Amino acid sequence: MNAVDEKLRALQQAGTPIEVALVGAGQMGTDILAQVQEMVGIRVSVVVDISWERVETALKVSECQADVVYTDELEEADRALRAGKMVGTTNAQLATSLPSIQVVIDATGSPEMGARISWNAIKHKKHIVMMNVECDVTIGPILSQMARNAGVIYSLAAGDEPAAIMDIYRFAKALGFEVIAAGKGKNNPLDIYATPDSLRDKALVRGMNPHMLAEFVDGTKTMVEMAAVSNATGLVPDVRGMHGPRCNLEDLKSVFCLKEQGGILNKAGVVDYAIGDINPGVFVVVTTKHPRLISSLVQRDMGTGPNYLLFRPYHLCSIETPLTAVQAVIYSEATMQPLGHLTSECIAVAKRDLKAGEVLDGLGGYCYRGSIELAEVARRDKLLPLGLAKGAVLTRDVGIDEVITYDDVRLDGDSLLLHLRRLQDQMVTV
Repeated sequence: MNAVDEKLRALQQAGTPIEVALVGAGQMGTDILAQVQEMVGIRVSVVVDISWERVETALKVSECQADVVYTDELEEADRALRAGKMVGTTNAQLATSLPSIQVVIDATGSPEMGARISWNAIKHKKHIVMMNVECDVTIGPILSQMARNAGVIYSLAAGDEPAAIMDIYRFAKALGFEVIAAGKGKNNPLDIYATPDSLRDKALVRGMNPHMLAEFVDGTKTMVEMAAVSNATGLVPDVRGMHGPRCNLEDLKSVFCLKEQGGILNKAGVVDYAIGDINPGVFVVVTTKHPRLISSLVQRDMGTGPNYLLFRPYHLCSIETPLTAVQAVIYSEATMQPLGHLTSECIAVAKRDLKAGEVLDGLGGYCYRGSIELAEVARRDKLLPLGLAKGAVLTRDVGIDEVITYDDVRLDGDSLLLHLRRLQDQMVTV
């Protein structure tokens, strides 16, 4: 994105800022609102959430100074935007159908909502910025294809770990390095049986929703994020669930290397994560066989090889997300998007003994956690994608630590997410 600051200033001076609709005014959405207040050439014109109170709170916390019209009516909202005002609404259809909106940001975290928002945005030829990685790892390939067919951009968001990893990965591939491993530092201690109840006190101290914190602590979020990286790059998990070793920054290139080199990997070209002093950073371990480059890397204090560490010590989450909206409009490019098929699947694993007749709850809940597996294995063994688990009814008992399969559940036939997933599966098998 060369000269992006200059291009944004030019849009501001011309009086034609990029018009964004934000769906989801929680923690991530509020950060986006706050950051856009500091930018030129872009504005959040529409804010959507399930209640007026949540919209009002986000606008207040982000110190938004705009004149806001609260309405669920399309014509009234359109008039407000034409008059230079901002719209607050509980009607997500406005975000995707208002003529002046160019980009829709999904900050909901709900796979089903992500499917509906993306479907409607693409139908109305709006770019879609997907912060909802759980939706992306379920139906990202078909959404990306639909967007291309409509002449718009589907993209994961800058600032999250997958996009930060993607930046380094592209840098490495552009220079011709071989990528051995790409990964992240896990932000929280790992407890695969964590629940909202076990984390409630910690969540309150941190001002977080206990379910959100549980999704991080039980490892689900890490599995989802690295599945997204896998699906955008073709890198694979070395083993189900990845290795997730305990190691520090200085050890990454000697841990994430082949076993014959003293490392933990069975093969090169993998996604993984580490628990240590790496977070909030992301990394890519690379190698080269060229003797001149090996010598030059020694001179640049990159070590003696055979592997070299490329490391970014931060990711700014929602604060960076507006740049993906800018990239879509100005450059017609995605920050990150899946390939034409899934390389990895995020699957659902029971956190406790589950009984037939139970209705599975949501992410970061009491029933299941996520794990990563090769998509071909998941397809062969009928493993249930994580994104389809919520609301599924168990048709037989599933023991703790067992992977839930399609044969174990009855799914919601009215789900757009499920409909799109079935279409995506047909794209792969035809």
